[in-house]
Amino acid sequence: MRKKIVAGNWKMNKNLQDGMALAKELNEVLTAEKPNCTVIIGTPFIHLAKVSDIIDHKLIGLSAENCADKASGAFTGEVSAEMVKSTGAEYVILGHSERREYYHETYDILKEKVLLALANGLKVIFCIGESLEEREKGIQNQVVKAELEGSVFNLSAEEFANITIAYEPIWAIGTGKTATADQAEEIHAYIRSVIADKYGKQVAEDTSILYGGSCKASNAPELFSKVDIDGGLIGGASLKVADFKGIIDAWKK
Repeated sequence: MRKKIVAGNWKMNKNLQDGMALAKELNEVLTAEKPNCTVIIGTPFIHLAKVSDIIDHKLIGLSAENCADKASGAFTGEVSAEMVKSTGAEYVILGHSERREYYHETYDILKEKVLLALANGLKVIFCIGESLEEREKGIQNQVVKAELEGSVFNLSAEEFANITIAYEPIWAIGTGKTATADQAEEIHAYIRSVIADKYGKQVAEDTSILYGGSCKASNAPELFSKVDIDGGLIGGASLKVADFKGIIDAWKK
C-alpha cells in the first residue's frame, strides 16, 4: 500500500521563534490524537535543526524546502543536501513552481538537486504542474510528462522509490482556485500511467502522488477520496495548526 501523506510547505513564513511554536503545537495536537496518515512539515532552512529537536519524528516528518545543486564549496548562501540531512530532516521539496519561476530552476538543475538529495539519504517531494496558459491550451499532460522526464526519469526504479510526486496546478496556488476533484484525479491518473510506462505498474502503484493547489479542510475529503490522489502538499493552510489538522483529519472521513 502506498503512503497517504499530508505535507506542509511553510514557504518563506514564520521567524524562528514562531516556527518553533507552530511545530510544538502541531506535535502536541498529533500526540494527543494520532494522525491516520504520514504528516510532514517543510520549513525554511533556519528552522530545521531546532524543529527537528521539538518534533517526534515518528509522528511528523521534517522536510527542507530546497537544497543546492552542488555538493559543497564556494557557493555563498547555498545550503547543500548534506547540510539539510545533518539537521535531522528526512525530506526535501524540489521543483516547486515558485523555484522554477522565480529562481529559473531548469530540468538539469533539478536533476542535480534530486541526485544529491538521494545520495545524502533524503527522500524527495518532487513538484510538477502546469500554468493557467498551459491548462487553457490543453497541454497539461505534455507539461507534467516533460517535467518528469527532465529531472527524475533518469533514476533507477530503486532510486525512484524515494520520490513522492506533488502535482500542483500553478493556476491554483494561493489563488483560491482549486482544480475540481475530477480534474485533479484525471491528471493524477495520467501521471501514474506515465510512471507505469517508465518503471512498470508496481512502481507506479507504490508511488504517492499528492495534490497541491489551494487544498483546505473543506475540499480535502473529496480530493482524498479519489483513487489516484494520495494526499496533499499544503501551503497557507499549513501555517495554522487547526487548518492543517483539518486537512490531516480528512483521512479519517
